Amino acid sequence: MPVYGKGLNIRDWLYVVDHCDAIESVIKNGKAGEVYNIGGNNEWANIDIVNHICKIMDKKMNWDFDSSSLITFVSDRPGHDLRYAIDASKIKHDCGWVPSYDFSVGIEKTIDWYLSNQEWLSEVTSGQYKLYYDKFYQQSIS
Repeated sequence: MPVYGKGLNIRDWLYVVDHCDAIESVIKNGKAGEVYNIGGNNEWANIDIVNHICKIMDKKMNWDFDSSSLITFVSDRPGHDLRYAIDASKIKHDCGWVPSYDFSVGIEKTIDWYLSNQEWLSEVTSGQYKLYYDKFYQQSIS
């Protein structure tokens, strides 16, 4: 599993359902023309996320090895930001929105979704989905 640099890049992590709820909240409660940042107030270094996911996967898959041993460190992209920070105070103030899911619950639900959707995952990782997209795109512009 490739990880950029030393894995110290920091990101704000948010469960997808919370993100969707935030968009709905902005549509219903936001002010027209305003911009709202959506964030989870949940910053983690990438390496910590990867190690956390490995621990969950090791347990769920009952592997007899530590999957974190598969981590490799690769050169970071030039100019890659070390931290993406989100100030979500405006969406909280204007729309009353805050994340509903604890991160540990959200990441486990995400992993479970991927494990339950292996066919979809296989099509994405193989590039097969691109064939569907290209066909759909070509039909839509003709």
